Amino acid sequence: MRVLEGRLTMITIVDVRDAISRIQHQVQQTADDLCARDGQLGDGDLGITLEKAFNRLAEIGPTLPEDLGKAFAAAAAAVSKVSSSSFGTLLATGLLAAAKRSIGKTELHSTAVPDLLRAACQKMSERGSASLGDKTVLDAIDAAARALDSHPKDSVSAVITAVDETLSLFRDRQCKIGRARIFSDRSIGLDDPGMVAFRVMVGALKSS
Repeated sequence: MRVLEGRLTMITIVDVRDAISRIQHQVQQTADDLCARDGQLGDGDLGITLEKAFNRLAEIGPTLPEDLGKAFAAAAAAVSKVSSSSFGTLLATGLLAAAKRSIGKTELHSTAVPDLLRAACQKMSERGSASLGDKTVLDAIDAAARALDSHPKDSVSAVITAVDETLSLFRDRQCKIGRARIFSDRSIGLDDPGMVAFRVMVGALKSS
């Protein structure tokens, strides 16, 4: 994936397809762990949700249009179709936000990614009635956007570091949203499953 080679570059549908393939493989390897983590604080279906989503995205990957906005919109529809879970809904919402920012474009400069992440974060916040600081995936996405602003030439490594630091920062805090808030005391000392899922996705993009 060209965006991972340590330099600023352009992102096209080829890179999106590559990212889907990488994430699908990583999700398949970590689905059981994600379900176990989610089961401590929620429904225990997070790994299944992501596996269904990325298996479907991998199926439609070859047919995704070169227009990145249309591609992200198609991806959002595909995720919505195979998953009605809360995380699946949020993932689709984030993809739709990215679609609106990239419609009509067949390539995006990698420096545009932070704004796509912030747009996704905002819409996901509205959809899930969550805020930054609530110990959710939003905190990890926000950290990723800020890391990309500061380290555009070492993008994925910077994001991984930022997400790991965010997981550590929030680990001993209570979850304030979703089913996890019901077990807020139990959530202390546990990583938010959504943050871990985002870490899995980002980690899959690291060059081998």
